[in-house]
Parts: sequence; structure tokens; C-alpha cells
Amino acid sequence: MNLRNFINNLFKYNNTNNYNFSIMQDANSIPTINNKYPQIFSTYKDNLDFVKSKYNTLINSDIVIREFNININKEFHNCFIVYIDGLVNSILINDYILEPLMLMNHKKSQDDNLDLLNYIDNCLLPQNSVKKVQDFETAFSGINMGDCLLFVDSLNIAFDMDVKLNNQRAVSPPQTESVIRGPQEGFVENLRVNTSLVRRIVNNENLIIENINVGKISKTKCCVCYLQNIANGDLVAEVKYRLNNLDIDSLISTGQLEQLIETDDTFGIPQIISTERTDKCTKYLLQGRVVVLVNGNPYAMIMPATIEDFLFSPEDTNLRPIFSNFLRIIRITAAFITLLLPGIYIAITSFHQEILPTELLFSILISRETVPFPVIFELLLMEFSFELIREAGLRVPSPIGSTIGIVGALILGDAAVKAGIVSPILIIIVAITGIASFAIPDFSFGFHIRIFRFFFIALGFVAGFLGIGIGIIMYICILCSLKSFGVPYTVPVSPAYNSKGNGFFIPPIWKQEYRANFISPKKKEAQDKISMKWRY
Repeated sequence: MNLRNFINNLFKYNNTNNYNFSIMQDANSIPTINNKYPQIFSTYKDNLDFVKSKYNTLINSDIVIREFNININKEFHNCFIVYIDGLVNSILINDYILEPLMLMNHKKSQDDNLDLLNYIDNCLLPQNSVKKVQDFETAFSGINMGDCLLFVDSLNIAFDMDVKLNNQRAVSPPQTESVIRGPQEGFVENLRVNTSLVRRIVNNENLIIENINVGKISKTKCCVCYLQNIANGDLVAEVKYRLNNLDIDSLISTGQLEQLIETDDTFGIPQIISTERTDKCTKYLLQGRVVVLVNGNPYAMIMPATIEDFLFSPEDTNLRPIFSNFLRIIRITAAFITLLLPGIYIAITSFHQEILPTELLFSILISRETVPFPVIFELLLMEFSFELIREAGLRVPSPIGSTIGIVGALILGDAAVKAGIVSPILIIIVAITGIASFAIPDFSFGFHIRIFRFFFIALGFVAGFLGIGIGIIMYICILCSLKSFGVPYTVPVSPAYNSKGNGFFIPPIWKQEYRANFISPKKKEAQDKISMKWRY
């Protein structure tokens, strides 16, 4: 003890300065802000002071408040507009707000009791979108979204004018979902542009787009899109119920919203389709599903989802059935290869060598003769290296992205084999597994399979084919237990439904007469029994 005190006194720093700085530790003692905003005042000064205090105009550099007077019936009325610089179009404000209010010759009205509110609204604001707001919460929401608010003395109502600056990214082909034969339009970050893309393709008055704000601070706009005459009413109500009952401060992306409204995300299995393709989005809308768009994010969420939706591409509907079904078989096979091939390899090499032909077994043993590590360490090392190369290729700048693949796959792989660290047959197994993982169209589902691959590797190493068989049974039970907004995840296989042409394999277009019945759409028929009437 004396030695410890001696060392502490010798080396420990003792701060002799006393700083008068403290943070309140009791969370209940921290003052809270009342989120309820008052109604707009009828006096000019009260409105101006309240806006300045809430937006901290003394330190905020992008909050613009312009004070001026308007002359009506030879009476001067104090006014001011408030907007956020960078979110508004200053030309619209100058030409269609300030100029009519300040420079127009306001003639004397024959009626001395002129209604100031209606006169400003009907005669002095040549704007296509003018709303009257009565409370500061709605007014501040409009200002934060890029609107311009006009406050007039003696009026307890403000004018909300849409003068947003359209400086968003132009509509371009999707970056993550490439399609050879199909539309080349993808969603962007602007919510109204996305809704216009959807409405342009659907082209029907039954398309409903409802706004729901999520987040107490960010108040992020989300649009719930559905076809009123097709979508199931209970499904629409469930989606809106989950969105309206999110008690969070902010929402930034669809990835966050997806985690907040999913039923169960314990195993990372995606239950909501995420896409940036407009054609894929409208295809599911016409089937009777619900689409959610989030402002500031170029992805749409489609619900409910089944396991088959994550293995198919929007290009399937644009190809002939024989081509589409062939590609679907390849994708399903690729999913099984990604999930099971490394585990099967380690199970065979560890427990079931007798099922291999003698020549192949000798070839594997000879290739592993100089490898000093056990097969499980060798496999995990290569799988981790491949995932590392994949992640590095995504994060590095595009001009050198191909260099990462060349260095990782060719130089390091060849050097590892020559150095005797790994065997050539294992390089082939990992390469086939990696290539198969790229054939899965949905990123989230592909990521889930890549993670679960390691569980099957562990089961194959511990118990061989018995462990893999038990793992497959457990995995199928997990999939069968999931539901996406009330729809079983493995439908129409389990529970068995008559898919009527909406199963794993698609019939010719003239036979696709019905919508998927497991979502119970209001309108079950998608087309007449005889659609090609020109033949008869």
C-alpha cells in the first residue's frame, strides 16, 4: 500500500485549478422546451419578436427578415416576410411578393370597410400556391421547408407562399439496380419529383399520396402511396398507423424508417422492399401494395414483401417468360450457393471425404499438403479477405476501384497460394461463392445471406452434413415464422396459396389475369380472360 501511494504521488497528475463548470446530472432538473406553439398574434411587433427569438436571428446568418409597409386606402400597414436563404427562389420573392405589395398603385376602394385579409389574398399575391396559417407551428414548418411567410399588422393569420428553389439532382438512371431492357429513371432526393415520377407512370386518379410527418424535431415528410380502388384498406391503415406512432426526434433515411416499422428484425431478414426504380415501384402499386417515400432519400419502400420479391428483378416483366424464368432459376441457385457452398465444402473435407471421387480427393489432399493451418481457419481467412476486398472496393474512389479488385484477387490470391497459406481449391470455392452473391438483386437480402453463410460454416465444421441439415431446418422455420405487415414471408409456398400466376415462375403476359391473392386486393382481376382480343 505504501509503495502504491508512493508511485501515485510520484507519477499521478494532481490538478490544483478549480474550474467553476458543472453539468446537471439529474435529468429531471434539466429545463424542457414546450413544443406547443401559440397562435399567430394580431400585432405586428409581437409576431416579429417571436419569430426573431425562435430563429435566433442575432446569430443565424441564413434567416432573412424583410420589413416594409403597404399602402391600402391611404393607410399604411406594417409587414414583414421571413424565409431561409438558400432554400427559396429570390426572383419569385422579388417579382411576385415584394413588387406587388410595395410598388403597385393601390387605389382607394369605394368600400371604406375594406377586408384587408381578402384584399391581400385575392389582389396582391399573384402566387399559384398561397395558404393561410393560424399558428406558429405550421408557419415554422413552412419556413423550414423553403416557403416564404408574410405577416401583416392587425391580422392574426399569416400567408404561406411556396417559393422553393429547385436545385435538386436531375433524374438519372438508378445506380444500384441496373436494368438492360426497361425504363432508366430513378428516384432522386426531392420528394415532389419522386411523387411526380410515380403519378406520371400510374396515370390514374385513384392514386392516393398522403403526407405524414415523422420526427418531433426534423418533421420529415413521408408520402404513403397506394391505389384506392385496389389496395387493401387494412394494409393501408396498418402502414399509416405505424408511421403515425413513431415517437422519435428525427428521421433521415428510408433505412432508419425500415427498421422502425418492421415487425421483427432479430435475424436481419429484410421484410420491406427498398428500390430506387420507378418502374418497380409502380408495378407493385398496381398489384395492390403500399409504397412509402421519404423526403431527402432516393429510395422507395414497398410493403408487404415476401421472400420471392428479393430474388427477382424488375427486368423480369420486360423479358419473355422463358428468359425470365431461366434468370430466376439462376438467382435462386446463386442464393443457395452463397448460403451453403462454404459450409458444404468444410463438411465434406472434415467428415464426409468418402463421397468425393478418389482423384478429386487426392487432388484436394495434395493441394493442402503444404498448408499449415486447419481448414476452418483457412476458410474463414479467405471469406474475411473477400469481404474486406468487397468493402474496400465500395469505399475507395471510383478511378481506383478496379485496382483494388486486381490487387486483391490476382496478386494477393496468387501469392497466398504460392506461399502455401491457402489451397487452390479453397480459392475456387470462395470465388464461386462471391460471384454467386453478386447475382442476388436485392442488396439487403444479399447481405443477410452473406452473414448467415458463416453460421452454416460453423455448423458444417462442428457436425458435418448433420449440422447443415439442422441449420437448414432452423432457417426454414425462421422464415416461415416471419410476417411482413400480416403477410406470411414464405407465401405462396407456405402457407400454400393458389398464386394464379404470381409465384416463383411467371406465365406469359396474356395469362397473368389475377393479382396476388395473399394481399387480398379489392380488385382481384388484373385483366380480362381474353386480353388479346385482336386474335378473335
